[in-house]
Amino acid sequence: MIALAPTLISDEIESVYFSCDLKNCKGICCIEGDAGAPLTEEEISFLEDYQEEIKSFMVPEGILEIENLGVFDYDAEGNFVTPLVRGKECVFVYFDGDIARCAIEKAFLEKKIPFAKPISCHLYPIRVKTTRSNDLLNYHRWPICQKALEKGEKEKLPLYRFLEEALTRKYGQTWYKNLIKLLG
Repeated sequence: MIALAPTLISDEIESVYFSCDLKNCKGICCIEGDAGAPLTEEEISFLEDYQEEIKSFMVPEGILEIENLGVFDYDAEGNFVTPLVRGKECVFVYFDGDIARCAIEKAFLEKKIPFAKPISCHLYPIRVKTTRSNDLLNYHRWPICQKALEKGEKEKLPLYRFLEEALTRKYGQTWYKNLIKLLG
């Protein structure tokens, strides 16, 4: 475990090599799983404020789900998550050929909204658990990411380097620079 306030970081985040491989996985992390992506209250507010801009990139089933349920749901533990369509894909998924992509991120890239995507998605495969005193950063091992592990190994790209933008977004430039000093 690596301590860097306000976080405790799993050793795997240093030792695992990782690089998303959308050509092979097809964005299946946006489709598979037992719940939607974790959301913060701030992200829910943002999604509510910008849902019309995001809807223009969503599939009809996702739009219908949001109109019926709203932009968030609850997981089994009562935490905020993105809703799912038919209990499967995230409501914010759209398809680029056979690759699942994020309508929130697409709206951001098209400069229609000022928010890239939920931080839990941006940080994946790191999952954050917040305690009273720290954020616990853990690597989420999932067989669907096997090709990302192989690609990361081939590129010699540590997970924390792959997620530089997301980690900097979450914890700031100074925190990330200190992480690099600790990990090399």
